[in-house]
Amino acid sequence: MSLKGKRIGFGLTGSHCTYDAVFPEIEKLVQMGAEVVPIVTFTVKNTETRFGKGEDWVQRIEDLTGNKAINSIVAAEPLGPKMPLDCMVIAPLTGVSMSKFANAINDSPVLMAAKATLRNLKPVVLGISTNDALGLNGVNLMRLMATKNIFFIPYGQDDPVKKPNSMVARMTLLTETVEAAIEGNQLQPVLVEKYKDSE
Repeated sequence: MSLKGKRIGFGLTGSHCTYDAVFPEIEKLVQMGAEVVPIVTFTVKNTETRFGKGEDWVQRIEDLTGNKAINSIVAAEPLGPKMPLDCMVIAPLTGVSMSKFANAINDSPVLMAAKATLRNLKPVVLGISTNDALGLNGVNLMRLMATKNIFFIPYGQDDPVKKPNSMVARMTLLTETVEAAIEGNQLQPVLVEKYKDSE
């Protein structure tokens, strides 16, 4: 299907090491004619890491999409009935945000935007990046997988030997996942050998 004219929210959470894999996918959405609305967590906005400054990442996503980033819960709430999205993407989705989302804790702009999208019975696409998907956070992952209108970018273990509980989405499948989700379908297979993708 065509994404031209679709209004897609794009939420960034604090997996800074994954941004380089995500930004080319944001660019693809823009090139396909989608209106991309950037949304960032407080962690993204305010944290400086070895991967760069938060303010620089926010500026980069604003420049890429041509839209000001939503960076407060109050600003995200209207994405419900007043300013609905056709689809909400969260990529990367950290283990912390995944745990909160699975337990209905909406304490960040990104999670509020996701809640608002679910209220409208529209799809939410998740691209996980977490060190404990096969650990304590596994119950939250499965809860979200079983929830209506939530879809996953196919994911797998990124380093089965050194980090056996870690799983990361294959971000190159982001646009295909969004297209399928808008049609009400989960892109398959959802479990992939992620670590082979980077060899």
